[in-house]
Amino acid sequence: MQIMVGTNVVLDVLLNRTAHVNESAAVLKAASDDIQEFISASAITDIYYIAQKELKKPSLTKQLLRNLLQIVHVSSVSEVDIWAALDSGWEDFEDAVQNSVAEHHRFDCIVTRNTSDYSNSALSVMTPQEFVNKFVSK
Repeated sequence: MQIMVGTNVVLDVLLNRTAHVNESAAVLKAASDDIQEFISASAITDIYYIAQKELKKPSLTKQLLRNLLQIVHVSSVSEVDIWAALDSGWEDFEDAVQNSVAEHHRFDCIVTRNTSDYSNSALSVMTPQEFVNKFVSK
């Protein structure tokens, strides 16, 4: 199984957002040979920017990203993905790009706390808790 992990799920863990850290961490801990986890190349720059803005420590932010990259893979964002996002009709361009990348790479699902942002996706979209309940808690 290959999944796209949403930016918010990653930031919950990196920034220790107490309301969501446990369920989001459970998603990242589920990475294995059977569950390969991806973030898009465009999301990693967003993750760095947001984490750096909050942490204000470039060396710590870079180390957190290094740790993250031991768990998740980075999927490319192509010109085709950008065109698909532009043509999608989605209001939120960033979400449209994430969805286009996930569809282009034929991921099995997108895991995000903002499932309503992906209501027009052809893919399965789950919250971290739904994902853990369905694929991890067995």
